Amino acid sequence: QVQLVESGGGLVQAGGSLRLSCAASGRTFSAYAMGWFRQGLGKERDFVAGISASGISTYYAGSVKGRFTISRDNAKNTVYLQMNSLKPEDTAVYYCAAGSSTVITGPYSYWGQGTQVTVSS
Repeated sequence: QVQLVESGGGLVQAGGSLRLSCAASGRTFSAYAMGWFRQGLGKERDFVAGISASGISTYYAGSVKGRFTISRDNAKNTVYLQMNSLKPEDTAVYYCAAGSSTVITGPYSYWGQGTQVTVSS
């Protein structure tokens, strides 16, 4: 069983930055892709960013490309999401997800509990 624990959410003003972390346990972290998703109030859960098992390849949703950076530290079993130039529309619950394979496109089978990010205007 895979456990994912997110941290780093909070309240920030527009234009500010936050870094989310997700600590994983329960299987060989470096063998699987990882991703970040988000769900705004009353909206569906959307893909934000993904990173391959090796960390070499990344992929971003168009709405965050150039502002967000996903990275991973396989030695620490942790994946990060650095969020810069935040906008009010980035407000959502952010979820860490663990893939079932090495590829970024998924599927993603395991989910964290989510961390709230609120961006004020």
